[in-house]
Amino acid sequence: MSEPTVVTPGATGPTVVTCGADMFAEAVAGQAVGVERVDWRPPMPGTEADLAAVATDPRRPDANRRAVEAVLGVTATLVDVAPASEVLGLEPGQFLHAGPPIGWDRASGPLRGALMGGAALEGLVTDPEDAVALFESGSSVSLEPCHHRSAVGPMAGVVTPSMWMWVLEDGTTGRRTYCSLNEGLGKVLRYGAYGPEVLARLRWMGEVLGPLLQASTRAVVAESGPVDVTGILTQMLQMGDEAHNRNRAGTLMLLRDLAPAMVASGADAGFDGSDVAEALRFVGGNDHFFLNLAMPACKLALDAGRDIPGSTMVVAMARNGTDFGIQVSGTGDEWFTGPAQVAEGLFLGDYGPDDANADIGDSAITETAGIGGFAMATAPAIVRLVGGSVPDALATTRRMHEITLAENPRWSVPVLEFQGTPTGIDVSKVCRTGILPQINTGMAGRVAGVGQVGAGLVTPPAEIFPQALAALAARTPGAGA
Repeated sequence: MSEPTVVTPGATGPTVVTCGADMFAEAVAGQAVGVERVDWRPPMPGTEADLAAVATDPRRPDANRRAVEAVLGVTATLVDVAPASEVLGLEPGQFLHAGPPIGWDRASGPLRGALMGGAALEGLVTDPEDAVALFESGSSVSLEPCHHRSAVGPMAGVVTPSMWMWVLEDGTTGRRTYCSLNEGLGKVLRYGAYGPEVLARLRWMGEVLGPLLQASTRAVVAESGPVDVTGILTQMLQMGDEAHNRNRAGTLMLLRDLAPAMVASGADAGFDGSDVAEALRFVGGNDHFFLNLAMPACKLALDAGRDIPGSTMVVAMARNGTDFGIQVSGTGDEWFTGPAQVAEGLFLGDYGPDDANADIGDSAITETAGIGGFAMATAPAIVRLVGGSVPDALATTRRMHEITLAENPRWSVPVLEFQGTPTGIDVSKVCRTGILPQINTGMAGRVAGVGQVGAGLVTPPAEIFPQALAALAARTPGAGA
């Protein structure tokens, strides 16, 4: 929201400042008088008292400063690749998923499909269809959000014990975050597909790709130190990526860093040249491969800003295909949820809006950290995938500055004179302006087993921000006294 400024009449006459409907501005302009339009709107209905309470919280300015500094102070580095059973402690029958907590009874089609495929991958059932009874009984399986284990998962986000995970670390604090390996696009588990080709690919990833990446990553770390993922993000934003739906430059830079070690260490790890060639071909042909490092890098940064009393900064946005949830620094691990929305965008083949499931995935952690949909101006070509126009992309990044606390000097936007990306979503600013965070997203088919049906743009349900604001207001000094 632009703040009105004092306008001094010039030699050509006065200038009138207007807000709201354009009718008055147009009438004044028709009289040959200068007009300064201000984009202003009332706060979200019912938030006035909570906004006043939060605005006058004496802790808020320093709390938000500390939260932002903590986020911007993190450098995420790649230190290892290992199975989820080792790094997350997952045991047979334990499944992680994207978004806030949910049970099988409310799970969406793509989440159910991914869980069914995951059960078959782990050998809990022979046929994925048989997993329905397994999850309905709930006696030998459990569901838990990835976020609760310092992890993130794209789309359905299902993680099982045998899946291999990227391991990222902040060298200063030693904190770690995790994410699975990216399968590519189309009919893949994260979009809810579970056919034979999906399971065959996942088994190859577990038997060949994961161990090769582990060997090469450990070799690189031993020789030259951890891979600077935050640094790759900095470079790729200069090269036309926004690190959510466009990761082409990031994937190629990662391949540059790991490929020599994959070739050199492949034989030592027991793989022949054809295995290494297949792995390199798979990574090089999957432009989304780096997304699964961008996500835990963003989570690692945002987790540093958690649990600061009085801070109004959002530290997580996540969707499970049914609910959209946020977490806020000043309210701990509490989730504020509302119904996930169906994205608007472009569809594959003959698919249309009726085929799409509601928004799903932990990948909105990128927007929470200030990239993805917040950095659309760095990647104007993204509109060819998610819809809209190049001017829309530029306007989106400018608009997100209205609801954030700071700019990230590491991640800059060349076309906007290298302005830093908008960083640190402020619950109070969202409620005061009515501007919702913009997210780039893929779209999964609403029926289990279909896979990807498109990609587009989506915003969170508006009601979750007043919920969070009310919880912050209730925690202000003297509240309820």
